[in-house]
Amino acid sequence: MHLKRRTLALVLPATLAALVGAAPVPPAAPASVPAAAAGTDRHEPKPTVVLVHGAFADASSWSGTIRGLQHAGYPVLAPANPLRGLAADTAYLRSVLAAVDGPVILVGHSYGGAVISGAAVGDSRVRALVYIAAFTPDKGESAAELAAKFPGSTLGDTVNPRSYPLPGGGTGTELVIDEVKFHRQFAADVPTADAAVMAVTQRPVATAALEEKAGGAAWKTIPSWALVATADKNIPPAAQRWMARRAGSQVTEVEASHAVAVSRSAVVTRVILAAARATR
Repeated sequence: MHLKRRTLALVLPATLAALVGAAPVPPAAPASVPAAAAGTDRHEPKPTVVLVHGAFADASSWSGTIRGLQHAGYPVLAPANPLRGLAADTAYLRSVLAAVDGPVILVGHSYGGAVISGAAVGDSRVRALVYIAAFTPDKGESAAELAAKFPGSTLGDTVNPRSYPLPGGGTGTELVIDEVKFHRQFAADVPTADAAVMAVTQRPVATAALEEKAGGAAWKTIPSWALVATADKNIPPAAQRWMARRAGSQVTEVEASHAVAVSRSAVVTRVILAAARATR
């Protein structure tokens, strides 16, 4: 009897430790995300998720997504996108990535999609690209060109041009969305008070950045996921679908404005996690 009790005393703690330490069952993936993409985290280390905002936004637009990713145990980085020129912004993002250890998941919203497409070229640490209501340009294409490829964008009627000084002298032109029109144009499904804050903190984008042609397309060699915002008034949903199909992306659609990372952060987080888990 004493020997039996001693054996149980040795076995039970180990059994309980194994049960307690077991990985939790992940939440089910959205219907439009393949089941394989929602697999469990079986390997270490977890990749760093780098979130790149687009025009007329700033890094705070990822706040809800950041909380969701951190809760899932992922390291996250959300740098400020300069929005001055595609080649320059791409070079800046590469410098950010150079300081990151280990594998990376690159996520781009809007114009940020063009930036991650260029920055990931030749970087073997980038495991997946995730496009959130974003541009997915091929080499030689610009964001402005892709936005005009299909009807539906009303952005041109809401932006105001402003001049800004260029580092080498002279002036450039940048665009901002009129504060009065911002809510309806950019963030129609975001509460009015929140949209008002977004309007006054928006980051202007240089027209040169939207017109500059992409120098590379990493989605040709790196697996990609895309979230299409079906109520987007900046990038027509038809354009988002077309780019996603061309890239062979795993596609999720959601009824949301261009500010989908703010209004539907839980969906955005699920898509990113599906990409991260599928490529580990």
